[in-house]
Amino acid sequence: MDLGAAGLSRQPFPTHGKPLAIVSYASRAAAIEMLRNTCEHPTGLSLLQGPALSGKSTLIRTFVDSLHEDCSVAVIDGKGLNTTKFLTSVLRQFGYELDLNSANELLGLVRVFALQQAASHEAPMLIIENAHELNPSALRALCELAELRVQRGSAMKMVLVSDRSLQAMMAASAMASIAKRIVDDFHLRPMNREETRNFLHTKLRAAGCKYPEFVFPDEICIDIWRASAGWPGIIDRVALLALAQSDTLPVAITNIEHPSLPSGTWDDTALVEDAANQNGSPEPPRFIVTINGKTIDELAMESSRFLIGRSEHNDISINSRFISRHHSLFVRHGTTTFLMDLNSTNGTFVNSKRVSNHVLIHDDIITVGHHRIKFHDPYATSRQRPESEEFADTVIMKTLDDMRNLLAQENTAVLPTVTEDVPTLHPGS
Repeated sequence: MDLGAAGLSRQPFPTHGKPLAIVSYASRAAAIEMLRNTCEHPTGLSLLQGPALSGKSTLIRTFVDSLHEDCSVAVIDGKGLNTTKFLTSVLRQFGYELDLNSANELLGLVRVFALQQAASHEAPMLIIENAHELNPSALRALCELAELRVQRGSAMKMVLVSDRSLQAMMAASAMASIAKRIVDDFHLRPMNREETRNFLHTKLRAAGCKYPEFVFPDEICIDIWRASAGWPGIIDRVALLALAQSDTLPVAITNIEHPSLPSGTWDDTALVEDAANQNGSPEPPRFIVTINGKTIDELAMESSRFLIGRSEHNDISINSRFISRHHSLFVRHGTTTFLMDLNSTNGTFVNSKRVSNHVLIHDDIITVGHHRIKFHDPYATSRQRPESEEFADTVIMKTLDDMRNLLAQENTAVLPTVTEDVPTLHPGS
């Protein structure tokens, strides 16, 4: 597709060079804070780990650009560097152009520079990308630099960056001078689905698109999130390809490629499980309750049944004479949320249309009395009913009396829990 057809003046998802927009998200913000803390810590040395295309390089550039001009920072790629090349790269980044062949001379000059800077101003910072690929001799030189001290602390702050966990490397006895200084062992995390949507839409706006929600609707954003696992570099590539392959707008879900995905760099089982939950399991739907445009409550649907009504025993209790004691019932099945009116006096409306039973989709507006409830669930994109017989009209609820008898037990502090195998009510039964 021609970029102009999508209202774009530039490519929103370049895979090389500086991005059009820097989009913040939780893990990125935490990483920036970690880098700042390392810079300010008297013996600051940290590890920054994340798989390929997790945004490490963009993150580092952003951090370096945010530092004041007097701060001395060297950013080098350690891939395959021996001692001489490593030290030459460091000196060049600090502004030296030298033609020295002796590793000892180079190391001596780096030492003098670091000690002078740290004693008179502030310790310089050395950031090494692909730190795991430094030659062993270069690692020995790095350990010597890590030992340098001034009265204020270490003579050189360091950040070691890698696309894999550095835990085994730090456990080696030869790395003790570095390992003992570590103040943060940070692992980048991917974006969740909401962060991914914001990432996509912000980049489209930065490239001139006035209606990014039309180019990439919610269901497309969710599929890009699934296809990329939330890693920013992969999001860029999937989104770029989707735009290129689309003939019409909005982008079709058939244009979303699903590449092979990297694993996180963390080894801790709890962290792995947490990441799997974040990227694989949908978050529960949320209900945002408003009146006259003012939000008065927001709740997540943590269980498979959710009641709205005037009684205090409801999940959403609204004290209004225009709302029945037990007004409406939500039933959750997989990623589908079903709304049923419980024969309320004034009815239940979805997007201004009165309903008796209704499959909800993202951003539906439910009206009960004078209150509005926004249904928030980006996974809900279709009104088609599940084929499961649990949702068939004849078994949604055995009778209205079944539910009424259950809900009538308001003389107890807590209502009995509706069991999963008891069908819910079907108005008009």
